[in-house]
Amino acid sequence: MPRPLSHIRVLDLSRVLAGPWASQNLADLGAEVLKIERPGSGDDTRSWGPPFLKGKDGGETRESAYFLSVNRGKKSVTLDIANPEGQKIARSLAAKCDVLLENYKVGGLPKYGLAYADLRKINPRIIYCSITGFGQSGPSAHRPGYDFIFQGMGGLMSITGERDSEPGGGPQKVGIAVTDVLAGMYASLAITAAIAHRERTGTGQYIDLALFDSVVAFGANQILNYFTSGKTPARYGNAHANVVPYEVFATADGHLILAVGNDGQFASFCKVAGRPELAGDSRYATMPGRIRNRAALIPVLREILRERPSATWLAELEAGNVPCGPINNYKEVFEDPQVQHRGLKIEIPHSAGVPCPTVASPMRFSETPVEYTVPPPRLGEHTREVLGSLLGLGDGELDRLAAQKII
Repeated sequence: MPRPLSHIRVLDLSRVLAGPWASQNLADLGAEVLKIERPGSGDDTRSWGPPFLKGKDGGETRESAYFLSVNRGKKSVTLDIANPEGQKIARSLAAKCDVLLENYKVGGLPKYGLAYADLRKINPRIIYCSITGFGQSGPSAHRPGYDFIFQGMGGLMSITGERDSEPGGGPQKVGIAVTDVLAGMYASLAITAAIAHRERTGTGQYIDLALFDSVVAFGANQILNYFTSGKTPARYGNAHANVVPYEVFATADGHLILAVGNDGQFASFCKVAGRPELAGDSRYATMPGRIRNRAALIPVLREILRERPSATWLAELEAGNVPCGPINNYKEVFEDPQVQHRGLKIEIPHSAGVPCPTVASPMRFSETPVEYTVPPPRLGEHTREVLGSLLGLGDGELDRLAAQKII
């Protein structure tokens, strides 16, 4: 059965993470994604290793784990868009595509004749999504930007990390490039919405997607605390500003997460812990009380949790319907029975002669499931196929372009 976007072709001029994350989402949904890469070097992340995928002989291939993580399901076309002839080919491809995705600096593509204003003249139905650091307008639009910077500027690091009064306190970034991932997710949602609009009206449009906007939007529930109270949200480490107890606790042999979301769950915890009197204490019986009396309650809970090992607590708390969980490293994540049941590790046959591992999409469709048949492409793997089939270029012309390093 055709997948949701199997009628859509995407010209992907993006690289690194935010744009490729978006185009991989579109590929998972069935879109044909033509990944345009620089001849000879390709996407920057191809060289962002080690680690690299290992071939049958155990030696490293040229495929970095970073590149593999966000480029499945795509076709690699090498094309030098700094060359006028390469620009002409890119425009010809855009005329045959539904979507163009790019993450060049503001003003970077008009000089190549590849701006939205240029392409809409030859393809009025095109959906053109630009992903930039700060967006297309404003006093910072010209500035380059990186995830780390945006996590700081956008407020995320002001609420991430241990409290200043605690050991190791201070601002901390999230362990993945979350701003890029967020921007990629928003971009893929915006593109699919624009496709739906075009299917009703026949009209394409331009999408201005900024990483800075994305990370600010990500903080909405904390920002609303600020908007409604006037108080600037602070760092709580592994604790929660509006829920108590909701943090990491040391046990007799490790750590676990206790995430008590309501008064009934707190009463259940107290019963499992053998301390039912805590649930009857007027200071702790309700969530507002526990929040106001956090400083008194948490040290008591810390002493209680240290009495038993993690495995014992997890089994007893789960039996008592108290939300809790371990703190897994990624090895342990993929040993979890639920992860294995859901099939979150996928292996796709790769031209290196070994399976290429990938992480399954969380999108589960009853009628049009995501397929995992096309591995991340080798550099330029599909150049001749795409330019021959879409633009009708023959072998002689392709040989000439290759000799001139245009493809």
